[in-house]
Amino acid sequence: MNQHNFKPVAEQLAYIKKGVAEIIREDELKAKLEKSAKTGKPLRVKLGVDPTAPDIHLGHTVVIRKLKHFQEMGHTAVFLIGDFTAMVGDPTGQSETRPPLTREQVSANAKTYLDQVYKILDRDKTEIRYNSEWLDKLSSYDIVRLCAKYRVARMLEREDFHKRLTTQQPISMHELLYPLIVAYDSVVLEADVELGATEQKFNLLMGREIQREYGQESQVALTMPILVGLDGARKMSKSLGNYVGITESPGEMFGKMMSIPDELMWSYYELVTDRRPEEIVALQSEVASGVVHPMDAKMRLAQEVIAGFHGAEAAGKAAEGFQRVFRDRQSPVDVPVHKLPPGAARKVTALLVELNLVPSRSEAERLIKQRGVEINEVLMEDPRKELDLSQPAEFLIRAGKKKFARIVVE
Repeated sequence: MNQHNFKPVAEQLAYIKKGVAEIIREDELKAKLEKSAKTGKPLRVKLGVDPTAPDIHLGHTVVIRKLKHFQEMGHTAVFLIGDFTAMVGDPTGQSETRPPLTREQVSANAKTYLDQVYKILDRDKTEIRYNSEWLDKLSSYDIVRLCAKYRVARMLEREDFHKRLTTQQPISMHELLYPLIVAYDSVVLEADVELGATEQKFNLLMGREIQREYGQESQVALTMPILVGLDGARKMSKSLGNYVGITESPGEMFGKMMSIPDELMWSYYELVTDRRPEEIVALQSEVASGVVHPMDAKMRLAQEVIAGFHGAEAAGKAAEGFQRVFRDRQSPVDVPVHKLPPGAARKVTALLVELNLVPSRSEAERLIKQRGVEINEVLMEDPRKELDLSQPAEFLIRAGKKKFARIVVE
């Protein structure tokens, strides 16, 4: 690749810096970009992922998207699957030791993970590596030599280790090895830049030091902020239920994206779209001045995100479906239909639970009291109400804003 393929360094830097938490160090990144423009040699940009879980939510895509931005600027994206390290277990953010996975679990997860990652990265331009390729081959001597390059005291300054030491929780020896092994990956891959979430900063900085110890130029560490989940308060995570999975249906993704607080959408524009910083600022001022309604700005965001994973047509359909249900208060077209033979009258609270519209009867009662249940577009006010199922009939039930079911008695 010759130097003419690279955009001017200032333009590359501006795009790369979008949404970034920290660049260590920015002057080094600038120098590397200048050298790459001069020599026509792309930078090697590393992102390491341990496939501990098979499916990705939007939170995971933040740092993958940053790798894509480097790729768009003509650099080499090195996507490292930590199949060896996933079997060790990353101590980052863990208050106790994580159980290591088997090789079979890791391989299965890695395959699913890659299918999803290619929705963001360019398959033909991504270098995929597995760290078992070199870590399986390290001799005991090599490992001892690697350990000799770092001090225990420095390792224990690390936040999660320090916390566990002071609260007298166990730390296993192999966990102290983890950051060293990850740093050694950077040596083998000759990384110019390594990406990670802010909580990975310690590991990324260690890569800088270990590369120097092995006579290489230090990588630049670039961290991305943690994406706040749909609740607008805590980090997006499966266990908190405040996540958008990228393999969920377009309709489901759309509904979830529309539920984020208005002020949060700007960080989503920054972290989960490819929009340039100046476009986001322009849209923000249009919303602030009342030219664009916040709801419309959020719908654009949802459509853009979904188009990236499911295509523009599916995203458009999801937007139409959302508008029909929420704006026009109509029922969605693909409401699940439940056929029942004619029978005795049934309590609405029991039916709501049976139709999986609410988890429990007490929740059903609470929702009715909060005026959140409609039957055939008539608001229900009495939690004791029964539905007459003795004659052929059809009932459209809405629970909350988003859940619908149709009962057909025949």
